[in-house]
Amino acid sequence: MLHKLIEKLAQGMALLGGIVLCALVLMVCVSVAGRELADASHGGWLGGVGDWLLGLGVGPILGDFELVEAGMAFTIFAFLPLTQLSGAHAKVDVFTSGMRPGLNRALGTFWSLVMAVIIVLITWRLYAGLQDKLRYGETTYLIQFPIWWAYAASLFAAIVAAVVSLYCAAMRLTGQRET
Repeated sequence: MLHKLIEKLAQGMALLGGIVLCALVLMVCVSVAGRELADASHGGWLGGVGDWLLGLGVGPILGDFELVEAGMAFTIFAFLPLTQLSGAHAKVDVFTSGMRPGLNRALGTFWSLVMAVIIVLITWRLYAGLQDKLRYGETTYLIQFPIWWAYAASLFAAIVAAVVSLYCAAMRLTGQRET
């Protein structure tokens, strides 16, 4: 029962991360196309159509890189729970493929514990960073959105990643799961 709940939580976060990632890709495509269209318009070879498009506001998206930076931070943390639960982290098993199964299980348990500690540490520091951003009221340079929004979204995803990592480490320690 707990495993199904953890699995649904990890899948939900990955789905949310995928939606945000797709939105970011779409935004970058629109911004690049708008930038090219604005450049073509300023070059004069679109004639009156270019001025008309610029009048409509067609052009690059202001602060697109700020939004990508914030969105990617969240996306990375959103994918971590499913990656940890499924054991899909990048591995180099050149040396471990020839080891005895018991030694491989011990190594897997060790790395699950290390991952859990690292994710909990990152989550704690994200929380501290969020407190700083809230206290000082920092905003992004171009679009002036509060930086704490990105920290809060990333913290939410990091908390889920920490819960899943701790679960995976506990399951490894008790010998209930291999991944």
